[in-house]
Order: sequence, then C-alpha cells, then structure tokens
Amino acid sequence: MKSFLEVLSSYTKHPIAILDNAIPLENYKPLDLSVSNIDLKAIDITDPIACEQYINDLLEGSHGNVAYGGYLEQRNLYADKAGFSGSPDAKRNIHLGVDYWCAAGTKVIVPISGTVHSFKNNNTSGDYGPTIILAHKLKGYRFYTLYGHLSVESLDGLEIGKQFDAGTVLGTLGTADINVNYAPHLHFQLVQDIGGYFGDYPGVCALTDLEYYKKNCPDPNLLLNIG
Repeated sequence: MKSFLEVLSSYTKHPIAILDNAIPLENYKPLDLSVSNIDLKAIDITDPIACEQYINDLLEGSHGNVAYGGYLEQRNLYADKAGFSGSPDAKRNIHLGVDYWCAAGTKVIVPISGTVHSFKNNNTSGDYGPTIILAHKLKGYRFYTLYGHLSVESLDGLEIGKQFDAGTVLGTLGTADINVNYAPHLHFQLVQDIGGYFGDYPGVCALTDLEYYKKNCPDPNLLLNIG
C-alpha cells in the first residue's frame, strides 16, 4: 500500500488553484516571511498594515496577485502574541501550513472533495478567526484540510457533514480585524490525525514539537502542486 505522502503526491500532477479561479496560477508569487529574510529587519511584521504593505509591494513588483509560502517557516510574525511566547525551544513560531496572501473578499476554492468536519470563529488575538475544517477520504486514508482567516460570512449556512466538491467555493478571505490582527490571507493546512480538535488545530508549533507536527501535517504543496 502506498504511504500517505505518496497518495497525496499522486492525487494530481497538475497545479490546483486554492483561490479564485480567475487568478492565473502564474500570478502566485513565492513569499519569504522567515526570520532569515533580511528585508523584514526594518519592518514590524506583527503590524497587519505594515505586513500587508510589504506583501502588496512585493506583488506589485512581480506583477502578481497572490503571495504564498510558509510551510515549516520560522517566523517573527507571532512575536507580539501572548499565546505564542515561551523559552527559545518552547516558543511557537514554526508555521505548519501554507499561507496565500491576497485581497480580502477573494474566493477560497476547495482543492479536493470533502465534507465539513467542523467550523468555528477562533476570534482571540493571533488565532485563525473564522475557520472551516473539511474531512476527506483518499485511497484508504482519512485526512483533513483546514482553512483559516476566512470571512464571518463563510460560516453562514454550514453544518457538519455538508458536502463540498472539488473546485467549488468554500468561502472568502476575511479582513484584518476579522483575521484577529493579520493581513488578509488563507491559512491552508493538511492534518492526518485531528484528534479531539473541533473547528481548530495548531497552525504554529514550537521546535520541541516539530517532529510530531511535521509528520502529522505534511506539506500542502504535495496536494496543490503550486510552485
């Protein structure tokens, strides 16, 4: 039997749009928000306005519409948020999904058919804001996809078990205030074992927990093939 990573990689050889299908995939541009990016030294990346301006400038300079990246990226983005602090090894600053930074209101597209596992507005500072988790079955494996930083309206009419087919609209991106202090973007994450979580799952981990989360939350690009 193929491993879970092999099954994800074999789902399709073609890139899958995760945002509005009207945005060409060539207009997705890579973004580095890691601690090693020297361009961020002079920017308060924890300020959503400054962060959004930095991303918009990058997109304008590269003729792009979407900035993406961040899997296992160590970031200073969470440095001002109490729930992420701790000793150097216990500090939660390693990102477990891929972020797709784009204008608020942009449509979010379901990449693989699934049903609603859970949803919740995680509205404490530094959290996801409105979040939807879908459950999927693929060649003997059950896994989950998490969509964070959505608009409040994205939760309207949802119910557990609701079906979403691949290529349909799941919701839209929220504004910075709804995102609980982040510039508009989609946090997209794969989760193999979701445990008892409901409408939420850690999207950032500490170095001490990295090996577990790296295994349980594989690279979303195995599925999406973007970049």
